[in-house]
Amino acid sequence: MLELVFPKDLNGHGTAFGGFVLSLMDRAASMAAIRHCRGSVVTARMEAVDFHLPIRRGDAVALSAEVVHTGRTSMRVKVDVYRETLATGQQELATSGHFVFVAVDEAGRPRPIVR
Repeated sequence: MLELVFPKDLNGHGTAFGGFVLSLMDRAASMAAIRHCRGSVVTARMEAVDFHLPIRRGDAVALSAEVVHTGRTSMRVKVDVYRETLATGQQELATSGHFVFVAVDEAGRPRPIVR
């Protein structure tokens, strides 16, 4: 997933607002979880999100999400966020974290993940 950072996404320090970055991470993680279980999911938990480097206006934000563990109804997804300088293509790890998702049925109840 690739996004640009615009002025509306900035905090008072001129860097990407943490909530903006978390929202992008949740979206990327949910796509990985949906593809993994082939159905609907809900976010159950965000774990150990670490902000390593600031992301500034005009940077591109590249996200990578991967399911790293699957339980009976839940999945743990690792998400890495890279800030990218568009002029050079250079990427640096800016944020990383883990998210837990639960697979749900049409009624919103947990359902087994078919492997």
